[in-house]
Amino acid sequence: MDWPIGLVLLLGLIFLGVPIAFALSAIGLIGVISIIGLDPALAMFGQVYFDSGRSYTLSVVPLFLLMGNFVVQSGIAGELYDAANAWLRHRKGGLAMATIVACGGFSSVCGSSLATTATMGRISLPAMRRYGYSDRLAAASVAAGGTLGILIPPSVILVIYGILTQQDIGKLFLAGLIPGLIGILFYMGAVRLSLLIHRETIETMPKLSFADRLKATRGVAGALILFVWVLGGIYLGVFTATEAAGMGAGGAILITALRGQLTWKLTLATLFDTAKTTAVMFFILFGALYFLNYVNLSGLTTDLRGWIMGMDVGRIGVILMLIVLFLVLGCLLESLSMILLTVPVLYPIVADLGFDLIWFGIFVVVATELSYITPPIGMNVFVMRIVAPDIPLQRVFAGVLPFVFVDILRLLLLIAVPALVLFVPNSM
Repeated sequence: MDWPIGLVLLLGLIFLGVPIAFALSAIGLIGVISIIGLDPALAMFGQVYFDSGRSYTLSVVPLFLLMGNFVVQSGIAGELYDAANAWLRHRKGGLAMATIVACGGFSSVCGSSLATTATMGRISLPAMRRYGYSDRLAAASVAAGGTLGILIPPSVILVIYGILTQQDIGKLFLAGLIPGLIGILFYMGAVRLSLLIHRETIETMPKLSFADRLKATRGVAGALILFVWVLGGIYLGVFTATEAAGMGAGGAILITALRGQLTWKLTLATLFDTAKTTAVMFFILFGALYFLNYVNLSGLTTDLRGWIMGMDVGRIGVILMLIVLFLVLGCLLESLSMILLTVPVLYPIVADLGFDLIWFGIFVVVATELSYITPPIGMNVFVMRIVAPDIPLQRVFAGVLPFVFVDILRLLLLIAVPALVLFVPNSM
């Protein structure tokens, strides 16, 4: 089966609602059978699943998921929002900016965009509405801020990228730090841009004293210590990314216990949720790894490399084309599907062009963030629909446009100054 037919069949199955894990495995198996025969294809299929299932590296996924789920259980999100609000409440658009900062802080110990959006939406949306923020800006701030969950470490998406491309997961985590901070600053700028465009009149809160700000910040000490513990240990070489995941999970359990939230019922629910999410992600990843064998055997990467080189647009031209590709795919697919479908095909080509694969991982994740807020898929927008069902989807999608704009600017900045990504991991 030629690769164009395989890709068409794969996209067809995904659009028909077939789970992506089954779609990847099925098309990969059919494609490999058509190239090397039934028995070798089945042997390869079993070997991929067996070897991947016992991979030590993959243990980082359930451990970071467990860490994030216990952080959610601990109820620390409220303190993060209160701390950010204490420092920003007196500024124009301060509550929306505080939401962005709180989303970034929560992402640093959670790692899930959807969980960040749902949790912070329930906390910050009522406050913004109370002070006259439009539903458009309030919901868009939460939806956009939630996208930081797949970039600011620890990020499960970065783990998957590292496994697909065989890159150091610890370096990927460290590479996401500066772009993540830039994302927070750019999103805060998008809040002011939105206020300027729509000429909104909103009420500001009185400025707190420095002592009161410090008092509000004390509640986030646990989250800050956990973040520094995990990332600092990786940076200093004290432990690997997998060991850091175990340390982070243990730290999250300790924080939950100290906050009095480690109840038997909630803990069982957290463990079951982690196990279910891990199983789903593993089946998707294993299917992608087997589909990668079909991609290599079919010659897709070779053909695509030849086509791109024949266009003679240069290294930067190729990257700009990829931005357009991700913008289009973001309108059709959710983030994990985009990563699994594009990275195995693109990373050998990008490496041949001389780009650092750590840098490319951050580029891909930032580009993929757009899929969380661009129509018609926009998973974070649909999460906001669940949190606030009275806000029409079209108002949220209209509200996220300034955030999409600054994300494109951030991508261009990372292309122009790769050191923003590579400085921290290269200093290890």
